[in-house]
Amino acid sequence: MKGVEMIIGMVLLLLPAAAWAATTAYPDQQEGDYIVKDFKFRSGEILPDLRLHYTTLGTPRRYKTGRITNAVLMLHGTTGTGKNFLATNIAGELFGPGQLLDASRYYLILPDGIGRGGSSKPSDGMRSKFPRYGYNDVVEAQYLLVTKRLGVDHLRLVLGTSMGGMQAWMWGEQYTDMMDALMPIASQPTQISGRNLIWRRIITEAIRSDGGWDNGNYKDPPIQWIYTAPLFTLMDDSAVHLQSQEPTRQEANAFYDNLINALRKIDANDYLYWFESSWDYNPEPDLGKIRAHLMAVNFADDLINPIELDIMEKLVAKIPKGRFVMVPAYSQTIGHQTLSKASIWKPYLAELLRESE
Repeated sequence: MKGVEMIIGMVLLLLPAAAWAATTAYPDQQEGDYIVKDFKFRSGEILPDLRLHYTTLGTPRRYKTGRITNAVLMLHGTTGTGKNFLATNIAGELFGPGQLLDASRYYLILPDGIGRGGSSKPSDGMRSKFPRYGYNDVVEAQYLLVTKRLGVDHLRLVLGTSMGGMQAWMWGEQYTDMMDALMPIASQPTQISGRNLIWRRIITEAIRSDGGWDNGNYKDPPIQWIYTAPLFTLMDDSAVHLQSQEPTRQEANAFYDNLINALRKIDANDYLYWFESSWDYNPEPDLGKIRAHLMAVNFADDLINPIELDIMEKLVAKIPKGRFVMVPAYSQTIGHQTLSKASIWKPYLAELLRESE
């Protein structure tokens, strides 16, 4: 997986373009928008019309009491959208006939978080006047979408990758009785600090310091910031995988140049908001409130959630029905991006679904 496909995958969706562009049709696949009137952000700002875009697969099934029993909420990462999960290397492993999340049996909900995809975002026109949203705002909006628009009051599973994994912890704390199971993948239930915060600050401060950014009110896209943005790729992928894909000086230089060209297509304000929206994330103090069965999965070669911190076992131990798995680094893992390879983590999903029946 070299060249532009790899670049677009890593920068835009954390998935190979050839995979996320798959056109497989699933049962009752639909897209829609939900408009929340006068949505109040934790900052106190109000957006008169907050648009939440979503994709659903399958059909909700109700128990005799009327409660939906087969809904699954899937939450994407920082640079992605709900359609990440339609990638062949995720949907092809999970959503097909007889698979763990067979779309003919489950009602799969794939929302675009605030600031991303078809949901309201700065680049729609408000630019830097768009409310400073945080993860709490994103989770609240997801909850409104699930309950008010889709009429779901119970979730069989909440599964999230990267930022979506972080939000899965929050779902477990804030809506304690709503789900049977939680699966946060490639995340840690503690505030972003240390190296994780520093590399994010490098990217966001490069945008704020770009002479063309003009406090977010630019007419022509600023371009100087993009030369530091590949730092995200260095954190996101593994050194072994990058070396195997770009083993020569010429190939590594071409990779960087292609990455820069891909970044030119991303709105600077959107990107800034993506990485700053974690400002209010810190589920650690309330982990004991989580009642659902939880299976957290991380990867040993993930630089964003490094094994060296040695905190996951301690934190997950606070959750009555919590378990943690660290997948060792081997030939198939690719750092943080291993989250895009469901073949690696789906055995743990199978365990979780059995345990939470």
